[in-house]
Amino acid sequence: MLLDGIHVPLTTPFYPDGRLNLRKLEHNVRRLSLTPVSGLCALGSTGESASLTDEERAQVLRTVGAEAAKEKVLLAGIGLPSVFASLALAKVAAEARFDAVLVEAPIEYRNLLWEDGEATTALFTYFEAIADASQLPVILVSDPARVVLPSAAIERLSGHPNVIGLLDYSAHVSRVVQVRELTAKVSRAVTTTITFTAATARMLHVPEAAAAVGGSFVSAASLSGATAGEAAVATAPPVAALKTRTKQVGFQVLWGVAAGATEALHAGAGGLLMPIASAVPQAAFEVWAAWKDGDASLMKEKQGRLAVAEQGIAPWDTPAIKAGSELSGYFGGRPRLPLLPVTGDRAAQIANLLRGMRS
Repeated sequence: MLLDGIHVPLTTPFYPDGRLNLRKLEHNVRRLSLTPVSGLCALGSTGESASLTDEERAQVLRTVGAEAAKEKVLLAGIGLPSVFASLALAKVAAEARFDAVLVEAPIEYRNLLWEDGEATTALFTYFEAIADASQLPVILVSDPARVVLPSAAIERLSGHPNVIGLLDYSAHVSRVVQVRELTAKVSRAVTTTITFTAATARMLHVPEAAAAVGGSFVSAASLSGATAGEAAVATAPPVAALKTRTKQVGFQVLWGVAAGATEALHAGAGGLLMPIASAVPQAAFEVWAAWKDGDASLMKEKQGRLAVAEQGIAPWDTPAIKAGSELSGYFGGRPRLPLLPVTGDRAAQIANLLRGMRS
């Protein structure tokens, strides 16, 4: 799966009483599908996955898979404390026709996954067992706020045929350079459209009913009743197969913060998956568009504004992202307790930070 472009981490909407609000999730996904972003990420950094039940996580994935535009790459955060639970969620993601899964080392067992600063057998077993059994390709996640994957561990795991990339939140561009160097020998074949954009699972899927149709129309004689006793039933023409190409890519890196995005892309990151993009997806895309156009000064300007906003709302985390998304016409709503919504002066500060960037 090709991971370039802007990927938006989705928030998870709730009713005021805390129940999952799938109707508002549908609204957000449909509206984001109209933007030029490359993909959507469910149950990621802004998805409050830890507060959801197993069934709620499954409902979120099914809803996103059903409502997203076919050309949007879909990523699912499935990293749960056990391999068993993670694979159960990966199965749901595959059934919903997601394109890849994000896997983070379980913070609950952080002390058991490291010894003298080095990854233990337990950590490698966790990732490798998921990669072995997952129907979808795996993207590793490294987050200084939770669990950081050492470069040596990334190098080893990148050799697994079902591990295709890394989402890194370190904010250190040198990390991208190092990962690219350590994984330089990795080569993966990805399927793209004829214009070299990602060919998603939903684009490639042909519904069984359509596939079963032979594509031949009933004869004019039958339609006119010339054949006695024969029912005149017209069938649909065959569904044209998507024309695709194969592209060779290396171990792909997604950059996870607005700060340093320009430098990270220059260093070899393939795309951006930033929490701030959930609040201002169009502004995030404009950073990518300037990069693709080779307009360094415009990219620096766009990225700088985004980074300032990101830094300003970071202390309030997901509640601030939800408040910001409301300003852009998406449903943010209240987070699930114990998280509290931002109000008053904080809400006003968020509005000021995002002024001029609202989508």
